[in-house]
Amino acid sequence: MRRSSVVRSLLLGVSTLFVPLHLAAQDQPDKPFKVFQFPANMIPRIDGEVTDWKMVPDSYTIGIDQLHNEHVGSADPKKVLDVKVKVGWVKGLDRLYFLYESTDSYYDFADPGLYNDIFELVVDGDLSGEPLDPRFRLNPMQSNAVARRSMFGTGAQNYHIFTPAKDKEWAMELGCQPWIKDLPYANHAAAPYTFRHGEGGHYMMEFWITPFDYAGCEGSERAVESKLYENKTIGISWAILDQDGPGKSSGFWNLSSKHTMFGIGSQLRAFRLMPLEPQFQKPIDAQWDFKVIDMERRLIAFHDQSIGTITKWTWDFGDGTQSVERNPIHAYKYAGDFVVVLLVEGPAGSARLSKVWDVTIPGEYIPGGHEAKP
Repeated sequence: MRRSSVVRSLLLGVSTLFVPLHLAAQDQPDKPFKVFQFPANMIPRIDGEVTDWKMVPDSYTIGIDQLHNEHVGSADPKKVLDVKVKVGWVKGLDRLYFLYESTDSYYDFADPGLYNDIFELVVDGDLSGEPLDPRFRLNPMQSNAVARRSMFGTGAQNYHIFTPAKDKEWAMELGCQPWIKDLPYANHAAAPYTFRHGEGGHYMMEFWITPFDYAGCEGSERAVESKLYENKTIGISWAILDQDGPGKSSGFWNLSSKHTMFGIGSQLRAFRLMPLEPQFQKPIDAQWDFKVIDMERRLIAFHDQSIGTITKWTWDFGDGTQSVERNPIHAYKYAGDFVVVLLVEGPAGSARLSKVWDVTIPGEYIPGGHEAKP
């Protein structure tokens, strides 16, 4: 190894020590964007009627002024281009929702192939930072054919979304897993538009996609969807490919500071999955979950997920015992189907949540009853 390579490796190792692990492989990790959380009863319908997105505050909008143009084509003083994007998610659904809105003085979409106005979107749901294009494979000894099968879009995904798509599918997936752009992994709809190829106008479309930790060339049978949860940071970036007729490109507007973000997951921007905005939250709301630690010992860990300022927790485990701990671990003395109740209290009042028979300890049952002692 040459001396310069050794020094570079040492510097990279030292700098990594001072960057949070979950953001270490991101472009501009100190400037994360926000992903709006839709309430579970207000999920946007993908029908081209984009009024569902009016609830999203303007602070979530990412405009073209936050992108930089890497390739300025022939100067056109009459050129107009404005693009706005909002990103959303829903707690409990491993989907990312997008609203794309553009105003352009020349929409280019006559070609049946890849030459089109394009919204190029790249997503890395677990911040793997992996290369997703064989050109950037880490092992130079790996053949291009092997790299295409093993890494082409498997750990991060690249969508070339046609804006608009005329007589063609809505997107091209840059990889060997085109199934990820179809239901049940994606859906899309564009608002009606009146402009023709070569004309200007206004365009809006909404869609959702499923991010994957692994999406292989073999199909969906071994795919692993990325788990989305509050405050998680994921990698996202996009570019606006603006075409203005044969041989005329007005730019490659990139959200990342790195041109090659289209093929390298570590060059994507950090996006944070936000909690519900205050206007959609209850002042106090009891929520909880549990996990079986050891079924043979009937040991269950309970986890409080309540919303609001909580000062007191009261658990009723359904077996005649209680706890005032926030996250108790309880050992059931006998088998049965239990009604577990959490009561929380705070300055805003109190709230209670019971779950009927979610907590089930297998064993012999007493005839006519739902709880049985060993």
